[in-house]
Amino acid sequence: MNMFSIPVFKRAIQIGRWLCLHLTIALHLASCAEDESPDSRKKQFTSIFDRNEYNARFAPLDVVQTGDEGYLVLGERKVPGTTWSGIYILKADAHGNFQGELLPEQHYVNPVGGWMPHNGGFAFVAMDTGSQGAVIVEVDADAQLLSITPLSGFTYPAAASADGDGILLLSYNHADRTTVISRHDFSGTTLLGPRSFSIGAGDEVEEPIMEHFLRTGKRFPFQVGKASGAYYFNGFINYTFSLVFTDLQADQPMGIVYGQQDDGGFSAIHPVEGNTFALARFNFGDNYLLPKAELQLNNVVSAVNLGGFTFPEMTPDATVKILNTRIDEREVLIYATNTRSKQVGLFFYDRTDGAFLSSRYLGFSNPYEVGALSVTRDGGLIIGATTWLAGRFPRICLLKLPPEDLRKHAK
Repeated sequence: MNMFSIPVFKRAIQIGRWLCLHLTIALHLASCAEDESPDSRKKQFTSIFDRNEYNARFAPLDVVQTGDEGYLVLGERKVPGTTWSGIYILKADAHGNFQGELLPEQHYVNPVGGWMPHNGGFAFVAMDTGSQGAVIVEVDADAQLLSITPLSGFTYPAAASADGDGILLLSYNHADRTTVISRHDFSGTTLLGPRSFSIGAGDEVEEPIMEHFLRTGKRFPFQVGKASGAYYFNGFINYTFSLVFTDLQADQPMGIVYGQQDDGGFSAIHPVEGNTFALARFNFGDNYLLPKAELQLNNVVSAVNLGGFTFPEMTPDATVKILNTRIDEREVLIYATNTRSKQVGLFFYDRTDGAFLSSRYLGFSNPYEVGALSVTRDGGLIIGATTWLAGRFPRICLLKLPPEDLRKHAK
């Protein structure tokens, strides 16, 4: 294998069939000297995880820092001979070096949501292609499989999130053509719900939903969560991709923020406080960021009326991730998205008043698309992205930004 030692590269480390390209080019290119100290390598790095399989495709969905200061990546991979996205889990050390991986059986596909801490390990929801049923997958911090638990009666999982000691699940019932929201414990027992909402009649309504699950069409930003005492989901109802509020007890929703059929709606939702949300929405290719939006949870309104800030550099109907963090004494919202120039764009806003603070663009020799981001123990940022080696091979990449880098964007 090749070993890189020129200033813009760290050593490449190969384990099994993996090649980890560890670049410590200081992402702002401000320093010519390379600091080889362990602390420096923990604070800032870019690692690209390559395989020698020609048709392998990988993309990150979530990343979390583990107790050993390493990182656990939840991702998806191409399943040969099908359109499904298989499960892929990667473990990296504190410096971004490859440590291990987990590839569950190929009939477990379409991982959704993100990491949910449980009993010292981490869980997520996926689907069994044999039954189209939802399952809870649990692993430890070293990417070792612990258990796979069926969620009986729930098919086509679209999104999941942690809710205290339980799991909120958004799923789709193909037989009844309904969007379903429910709450479960980690043993698979249903605690609340389910509540089902019709997507509307006609094959043309269901077609984009099934294409999402089969990975043959548009990928929708399904989401489920809890805010201000109510539950919400971002999914289909009454022919339209919408944000729906429910108490998970009544058959009718509390309120709905309608999108534009399957051409408009919310691309990201982050509850801030009370009825205040940080939002991002898409509408026929355009994108709008709303760092401080007040929503009445019991009203029926249109997302188009909410306005928002536009960024022409964002890709049409862009993927958006929102993170709430504290930088020094300031509460900050970080929006991560994809740009037309194939970079990851970071937009910083003051959480209190929604004021724009600054922007940052990541990406140099390879194209990048954001998959996930989270705060690290040192107050920095870890970003899981997809990059294309040689412009054609989709691979997982981790980008670590140091805390002092973020401070410059929160002033």
